[in-house]
Amino acid sequence: MMDGASEPHVFRSLSVIVPVFNERNTVAEIIRRMRAVKLPNDLELEVVVVDDGSSDGTDKVLSALGDSTIRVINHGANKGKGAAIRTGLENVRGDLVLVQDADLEYDPDDWPRLIDPILKGKAQVVYGSRFTGERKNMFPSHWLGNRFLTLVTNILYQSTLSDMETCYKLFDRRVLEGITIRSERFEFEPEITAKVLRRGYRIYEVPISYAGREISEGKKISWRDGIGAIIALVRYRFTRRI
Repeated sequence: MMDGASEPHVFRSLSVIVPVFNERNTVAEIIRRMRAVKLPNDLELEVVVVDDGSSDGTDKVLSALGDSTIRVINHGANKGKGAAIRTGLENVRGDLVLVQDADLEYDPDDWPRLIDPILKGKAQVVYGSRFTGERKNMFPSHWLGNRFLTLVTNILYQSTLSDMETCYKLFDRRVLEGITIRSERFEFEPEITAKVLRRGYRIYEVPISYAGREISEGKKISWRDGIGAIIALVRYRFTRRI
C-alpha cells in the first residue's frame, strides 16, 4: 500500500480542467481569477475549458477569452460533468492536474494551498475540504448529503476524508496513468476517489474557502446525483476492474 507521499519531484506545470455548462454569467470572472493566481515555484499554467454543450451564450464569452494559456474545447451536445472532465484529461499536458468549477463557489486563490503538500513530497493526491475552512454555509440538505456520502466513502474504503464530493481535487499526473473514467455526470467525484483509494493512495486534505450557491442561483447537482454517487461507491468498491 502506498501512503500517498513520494520523494520530492520536480513539477513544472499545472493543468486546470474547467468543465462548463451554461455559466455565461460567471465563466469570464473565474478565468480572470485563475489568471491572477501567483503559482508557487513558477509553475506554468495551462487551462483547458470544456464547454459541455452550453446553450446560453457561454460559447460566445469563451471565444473572446482563449489565448496561449486558455484552450477551449467544445462538446456539440451536453454530456455531463464527468464526460467534460474526461475530455479535459485527454488533452492536458501538465505535471499536476486540478479540476476547477466555473460557478465561483471555489476560489482559485486556494490553489497554492492545495499544491504545497505535493511540492513538499507529502502527498500525490490533495483534496480541498469545504468543511474545515471558511465558508458560506450550504443549505442543510446539501450539508447532510455531502457528509453522508463522505461517511459511506470512509466506511467502504477505510479512508478518513471530510469532503469526498469537493470539486477541488489535485493530482500528481502520474497517479492518473492507467485510470479510466467512465462517469458521464456527477459520479466522477466518487469514481475517481474510489479508484485512487483502491490503488493505495492516501488522500491529503487541506482547508479551502467555499461560497455555495443554490439551485435558484444555477446549481445543477440534485438528490438524484446523490443516489448515483452511492451506487458508484458500492460498484467501484467491489468490482475487480478499476
